[in-house]
Amino acid sequence: MTTATTSLDSSRARTTAVLRRRGRRDLLKHLGLGVFVLLMLYPLIWMIVSSLKPDHLILTEPGLIPSEVTFDNFVAGWNALNRPFSVFFLNSLLVTVGSIIGNLFSCSLTAYALARLEFRMRGVYLAITLLSVMLPMHVLVIPQYIFFSQLDLVNTYYPLLIPKFLATDAFFIYLMVQFIRTIPRDLDRAAWIDGSGPFRTFWYVVLPLMRPALVTTTIFTFIWTWNDFFVPLIYLTSPKMFTVPVALNSMVDSETQGGVGMLFAMSLVSLLPVLIFFAIAQKQLIRGIATTGLK
Repeated sequence: MTTATTSLDSSRARTTAVLRRRGRRDLLKHLGLGVFVLLMLYPLIWMIVSSLKPDHLILTEPGLIPSEVTFDNFVAGWNALNRPFSVFFLNSLLVTVGSIIGNLFSCSLTAYALARLEFRMRGVYLAITLLSVMLPMHVLVIPQYIFFSQLDLVNTYYPLLIPKFLATDAFFIYLMVQFIRTIPRDLDRAAWIDGSGPFRTFWYVVLPLMRPALVTTTIFTFIWTWNDFFVPLIYLTSPKMFTVPVALNSMVDSETQGGVGMLFAMSLVSLLPVLIFFAIAQKQLIRGIATTGLK
């Protein structure tokens, strides 16, 4: 009995020691992650604090605890460009929603054709689609601008929306192709036996099962389009048509309405839709990415 008791106590002591070491490692791991998160969030926190400071304190008082708080930056920034900032929000919303609809429609159709339909050189078309992912966007800027300029579409939203309806985002095509390949072909065959054609099979059978991939496409398109600065800057010349990033850039260039705090305040406001949208849809995003990677 004494030997058994001693062995049991020794085993408990070893288990306790192991748990303590594991607990210390977990504590250090969480502390390290906490420090990393603070470092990543510091610029955002500093921008929030700076948006609540008067202009003369933003650069002279770099701390995170302001000695003076004001909301004048939000009031001034909202009307800084001779029109309410809500105009630019509506412009960005129009472009973003149109881009989402275009990507969902065109990329899903293209992905279905590449993943399910049998036609000559299908593998070549898929390879070209994947290669276009590695093609820098800036290579296409000049020919696209010349093309839309000859069509007299500069300073309209058509150059921002037409490419979305032509399945130019190869990343989403590849993502949907990978997802469609996980859907059993027996469902397609059953629909064909019942007399459904390719489009009817896609619309009523495959598309409803593609929800995770469609949600992922929606989230990424929203974030990328809402934050896009380069393409709208090229095509939009009229201030009343500016999207939010272009309007913020115009605010930087403004000499008569100057104010760093005003810029920070409007930058913070422009971030809110992205943060809210991501917070609402993050579970769907993770589920969509995880499901898309399954075979």
